[in-house]
Amino acid sequence: MYSKAEKAKIRKEFWTAFGQYMKPVPNADGFRTNWQNYKTGVKDIYFRMKAEREFTSVGIEITHPDLELQQLFFEQFESFKKSLESELGEKWNWELHKEEEFGKIISRIHKIKSGVNIMDQNDWPTIISFLKPRILALDSFWCNFKPAFEEL
Repeated sequence: MYSKAEKAKIRKEFWTAFGQYMKPVPNADGFRTNWQNYKTGVKDIYFRMKAEREFTSVGIEITHPDLELQQLFFEQFESFKKSLESELGEKWNWELHKEEEFGKIISRIHKIKSGVNIMDQNDWPTIISFLKPRILALDSFWCNFKPAFEEL
């Protein structure tokens, strides 16, 4: 097994490699983007990528502490569901008001790929191949629909 320091080092190496791989890729507006720490520009809406020991995932997280406003954001995404799924080219999981690992209630729209392990460097190409097209598709969707969320 890995020590805590070894796990942290491997994770940092993965996200550095991912960042270097994605660095030359412009966003939908043609600008440079910090892909691994994507800024949506709308408070309480995040695009999150995770790489763990049993899975990798990418998705939208809505973290507003007011659950009614969190639901309003979620319903706004639902109103654009066809456009989002068209951009993504696949269906994602939609979860309203779920408790996350730290006990906070969030809503998320996400896709998970099981059977990959960030600790295994041989899985890194598979993880990156999973994350890259999906974060690019989210960016493309966001480029067109962000104004609808800024008004909420």
